[in-house]
Amino acid sequence: MSKKRFAPKLAIKKGDTVMVIAGDYKGTTGEVKELQADKQRAIVEGVNLRKKHTKPTNDNPGGINEINTPIHVSNLMIVDAKGTPTRIGRKEVDGKSVRYSKKSGELI
Repeated sequence: MSKKRFAPKLAIKKGDTVMVIAGDYKGTTGEVKELQADKQRAIVEGVNLRKKHTKPTNDNPGGINEINTPIHVSNLMIVDAKGTPTRIGRKEVDGKSVRYSKKSGELI
């Protein structure tokens, strides 16, 4: 398998509020904490939780911790200012490319 020359441009960015539209966490909203553009995945706060067993060390008491695992961006939709999930469009405003809500037309 050959490597891609560049990562695709995603509609979602770090810090966006998104809603899960498919899977076990359908209907859940959360903030994007991290993006993995090359894998097209995002880590969303409170979504796709897994339990991780950690061994005790001098710094860490160990135990069973819940961690957020990545979810594919196709299962996420950005939530606009009104709180409704919407698709994203791009247009130029003052020479800069900005994202806007396809549902309401507002800038994001």
